[in-house]
Amino acid sequence: MQTHEIRKRFLDHFIKAGHTEVPSASLILDDPNLLFVNAGMVPFKPYFLGEKTPPFDRATSVQKCVRTLDIEEVGITTRHNTFFQMAGNFSFGDYFKREAITFAWSLLTNSVADGGYGIDPEKLWPTVYLDDDEAEAIWRDEIGVPAERIQRRGLKDNYWSMGVPGPCGPCSEIFFDRGPAYGREGGPEADEDRYIEIWNLVFMQNERGPGGGKDNYEILGPLPKKNIDTGLGIERVACILQGVDNVYETDLLKPIIDLASEVTGRGYGVGNHSDDVRFRVIADHARTAALLIGDGVLPGNDGRGYVLRRLLRRVVRSVRLLGAGSGASGPDGGGAGSGASGPDGGGAGSGADQPPTMGRFIATVIDVMSPSYPTLAEQRDHIISVAVGEENSFAKTLASGSKLFADAAAATKSAKKSALSGADAFTLHDTYGFPIDLTLEMASEAGLSVDQEGFTALMAEQKARAKADATARKSGHADLRVYRDFLDRGPTEFTGFDELVSEARVLGIVAGDSRVPTGSPGQELTVVLDRTPLYAESGGQIADTGTITTGSGVRLAVRDVQKVGKSVWLHKVVVEEGEITEGDEVIASVDQGWRHGATQGHSGTHLVHAALRQVLGPGATQAGSLNRPGYLRFDFHSGQPVTEEQRRQIEEISNAAVEANYPVNTFETGVDEAKAMGALALFGENYGDLVRVVEIGGPFSMELCGGTHVASSAQVGPVTLIGESSVGSGVRRVEAYVGMDSFRYLSKERALLAGLASSLKIPSGEVPGRVEQLVSRLRDAEKEVERLRAESAQAASAGLLDRAVTIGSTLVVGDRLPDGLDANGLRGLATDLRNRAGDRAAVVALFSVTGSGSDAKVPFVIATTPQARDAGIRAGDIVKEIAPLVGGRGGGKPDLAQGAGTDAAGIDAALARVRDLAGGR
Repeated sequence: MQTHEIRKRFLDHFIKAGHTEVPSASLILDDPNLLFVNAGMVPFKPYFLGEKTPPFDRATSVQKCVRTLDIEEVGITTRHNTFFQMAGNFSFGDYFKREAITFAWSLLTNSVADGGYGIDPEKLWPTVYLDDDEAEAIWRDEIGVPAERIQRRGLKDNYWSMGVPGPCGPCSEIFFDRGPAYGREGGPEADEDRYIEIWNLVFMQNERGPGGGKDNYEILGPLPKKNIDTGLGIERVACILQGVDNVYETDLLKPIIDLASEVTGRGYGVGNHSDDVRFRVIADHARTAALLIGDGVLPGNDGRGYVLRRLLRRVVRSVRLLGAGSGASGPDGGGAGSGASGPDGGGAGSGADQPPTMGRFIATVIDVMSPSYPTLAEQRDHIISVAVGEENSFAKTLASGSKLFADAAAATKSAKKSALSGADAFTLHDTYGFPIDLTLEMASEAGLSVDQEGFTALMAEQKARAKADATARKSGHADLRVYRDFLDRGPTEFTGFDELVSEARVLGIVAGDSRVPTGSPGQELTVVLDRTPLYAESGGQIADTGTITTGSGVRLAVRDVQKVGKSVWLHKVVVEEGEITEGDEVIASVDQGWRHGATQGHSGTHLVHAALRQVLGPGATQAGSLNRPGYLRFDFHSGQPVTEEQRRQIEEISNAAVEANYPVNTFETGVDEAKAMGALALFGENYGDLVRVVEIGGPFSMELCGGTHVASSAQVGPVTLIGESSVGSGVRRVEAYVGMDSFRYLSKERALLAGLASSLKIPSGEVPGRVEQLVSRLRDAEKEVERLRAESAQAASAGLLDRAVTIGSTLVVGDRLPDGLDANGLRGLATDLRNRAGDRAAVVALFSVTGSGSDAKVPFVIATTPQARDAGIRAGDIVKEIAPLVGGRGGGKPDLAQGAGTDAAGIDAALARVRDLAGGR
């Protein structure tokens, strides 16, 4: 049975039993506790926590999930996956244990013809919590499972909670016996490799207190209602019904492994464990990456973006280590993509000229997953573009990282060591994304080993920090229960599309986390109204400012407006006059000047987006935006910077749309109908069945948008692009002013040009050419000054060897050179003097002073000969000793190190300290 069929049968089974089907939520939810959705119940948390009243008594879903704590373990065994699908059925105070157990058993054991999975009942073993006699009796007496196949387990195994204070309860897990070939008999208690868990039925009936771990907390008492939360692993059931050993052999992952075998020419499952690990990494990570990109994640250096970047880069490395594009490779897969490498190991697997393969893997993922998640097919080009862009970026990173490895390997050998330090290996991993297996391979090629214990210790420290951060995020979970009454009442009526002043009634007042009846002058409060014209921050548009007043003299200044539950407006206010009371009739007003500027910025964003797509092509889709009065920032997908000519075209097209005075029309329609009309939707955004479309000039611009806009494009005013930059792999950003802010910016630019023309005593049109001439002359003059300075320094250093002193057996060459010589100049002279010292043990120490006054700097360089290093004299050690004497710091390698300080008066003391260190004192 194919996985898509398994998924469909689950949903059909519970829909037939009266459950409401809830589509999978995005992998990204607005939850401070979670990086990604990691369990099927996560979208239902507000109902279980009592923050919202569920709109149904029973529900069912198949939720996309990602867990990333064990990325490094993926592939090593067949049990770890980052992405998985969790099917579940949920009851909110409706049915409980008997129905939950019966529903599960019937789906698992009913025949395929009757809509079930047709699993042999004799293969199933339930477990129950230690004192859950009720659940055991249902399994034994009503379902008919023999008592010897029902096992009781403790708090750690059969009691569920979210890891924080809140709902919890005993659970009953269902295990499938894979047979004696997979382990010893005795049920789940004896062997969880043979007996694999496929379904967990949680009887959510209690509330837990604080505590850590799975069993270190107190049960506080019963919940007001008993709930059901279950989770069935779709992939695990697929293994059973498809008769395969593990998820990597199922219909959703095996095609990716088959493609990897085709691309690399290597075989999977032919006895090479290292190869098999890499195949599994490719399959797992490519699938997870595609789903994450589809839900709006982009590669980055922190948070979700960093996880995605790690996944994609592990795919690239695994493909190369398997031999893709590398010609012949060794039997262990080493050296893939490297060609011949030098003795220092540089360049191993790092060639930037390797042909990209990521596009084929992501395309295969989309093909196998889109029957369940059709939006993947709709976003095909975007998802592939982001993944291939990261692959190309990583190729450049590999080249940089390989240079760092070569330097570290050379330093290791110079120090007469045979193992690369754990710190170097960790830096390669943490900064350059090198998996440890790559570093091990490159080190082996260089004739070195790696301090894996040191690396592991640093990795453990990093994981501990990440775990502490996750714990901190959990403890920071906002308590939204104070807003539950408002959420249950229904959404705030937003009147701001049609009016800027609205009559309203105060539904509630919140101070901190508590609801209060009144508010007095000076207090900062959150006020909930039944209706409001004030826009709540969303869709890149920041919130309106304004006032809330009453006829009796109460005045509240609205500083911010946010949403809770995407439906209730929260007005963040300061009470300026009078006393506000729950139930008051009020007038809510928008600052008209603010709103006018905000609509200019938001409509201007749509104009710039349309212009970008005309100039750069349809792939320049939105990746994020921010607009406020007079200003807009727009992020878009593109692998290349915007040229000056393209920038000019974008600006011209945007302003032509302003001059055309296009009407701005808004209307509501179904999401499918809107997309069929060509309306653009933001990747990763979850839209309801009914969406708002903003149309500017008919086909010129049509987007799904809930923001406020001008009535016609002419009201945007002039559009002036003020910047273009990169904000991540495959994502660029443009910034612009609109309206009066655009005019003011251009006015300043004009005044600046006029001032330059006046100073140069030439017409404004000749300023660019004259400035270019002056810059060229200045560069020539700087080069000449640098040449003269270098000659002066060379002359000054000519006699340094003659004036050198010998301390013990070490020659010390040191002095302060003429002012103005920077670190590069000092380094060149130090290297030259070290070479001229021949085969003697020698230390070269050179200082200079650049700048003057408070801006003065003291650059210095230390160089050592091999003979000095053999005697234990290392440049990096000396720099650490002398840097404080000149008020600075520095570092480097044993052969060459440098630094800079701010206190020239300490140079003599620093030179004296160099002589002491060279003499061993």
